Amino acid sequence: MKIFYAHKAAKQLKDLPRAVQKRIIEKMRFYVSQDNPLKFAEHLTDYQEGEFRFRIGEYRVIFDVERNNIYVLKINKRDKVY
Repeated sequence: MKIFYAHKAAKQLKDLPRAVQKRIIEKMRFYVSQDNPLKFAEHLTDYQEGEFRFRIGEYRVIFDVERNNIYVLKINKRDKVY
């Protein structure tokens, strides 16, 4: 699998503190390196923003999966993402 960041998600990631950026990027690389990264994800019931989410500390990464690619749509704190 490969990771693609939407323009909005890339901007949100860039605006985070450097330590948080590093943590999210490392965790996303870990998820993608697994045979089934969706076993770490939660399927969202109301997926207007995206279909799945990863929990990385107090941040949530909202994403969709298409043809073995992860498309990151949104990255934000838990209280602001939903």
